Amino acid sequence: MEQEYSQLKLEHQLCFPLYACAREIVRLYQPFLEPLGLTYTQYIVMLRLWEAGRDTVKSLGNALWLDSGTLTPVLKKLEQKGYLIRARNESDERSVILSLTQQGKALRERAAQVPAQVGACVPLEPADGAQLHALLHKLLAGLR
Repeated sequence: MEQEYSQLKLEHQLCFPLYACAREIVRLYQPFLEPLGLTYTQYIVMLRLWEAGRDTVKSLGNALWLDSGTLTPVLKKLEQKGYLIRARNESDERSVILSLTQQGKALRERAAQVPAQVGACVPLEPADGAQLHALLHKLLAGLR
């Protein structure tokens, strides 16, 4: 490649290793989420709801960096599975509140081991993983 176009080499792009790693990490989750009947996107929705108890669709989308076009079918599927309830906010009809069902709350116990299971598959020392985690959150905060 010509020297003047070296900035276009794949190896010089920040986006590519982030993209490739994200895809591989999500792939690592599949065998652990499959017995729970969850996709990765459904799993992160459930993580947020287990943490918050209840949330609005808008707040959930902001927290997960997902637009409503992506989030709505995921929420419908989780509702069909009996894990959450979607209800219009009585004080603001435009807002939809998400609440966990008892079945959704119970799923938390079955999912409790997933982070450690996936962590055991990641080829990083704990300190490197913590540093990467901090850097990625710093990057996300800067992009917000």
